[in-house]
Amino acid sequence: MASEKLLAMLNQAIARELQVSIQYMWQHVMVVGLHSEAIGGVFRSVAIAEMKHAEVIAERLDYLQGVPTTKPAPIQVGGTVEEMLAKDVTAEEEAIAMYKEIIALATAENDPVTRLLFEKILTDEEDHHYQFTTLLGR
Repeated sequence: MASEKLLAMLNQAIARELQVSIQYMWQHVMVVGLHSEAIGGVFRSVAIAEMKHAEVIAERLDYLQGVPTTKPAPIQVGGTVEEMLAKDVTAEEEAIAMYKEIIALATAENDPVTRLLFEKILTDEEDHHYQFTTLLGR
């Protein structure tokens, strides 16, 4: 049986994944400028990956007898391409920190399935972070 803390953190992760899937999809729609087609494609593909994360986390939470949230965390689209990417870098950094905490908690609670799930998602989040920081030229 998962702890209330782990169940709450899984719901925070779902809210975050819903947030960024919407955020990145709106950025895909709204991005303009010389490189908008290429950058818009990145926003779109990452948005879809994030929605898949929300789905698998919700399935795990349901298995653990939790009730998945349907409310995203606050969405921050940004105006310019640079503002969008900066907000996305921050969102990915927050996710990376949260998912490392979930991995540590799942390990402490002897829940290898949740740990493995979030290790896989963490790999994706670090890749998204790399994509966004690269596009920003960092």
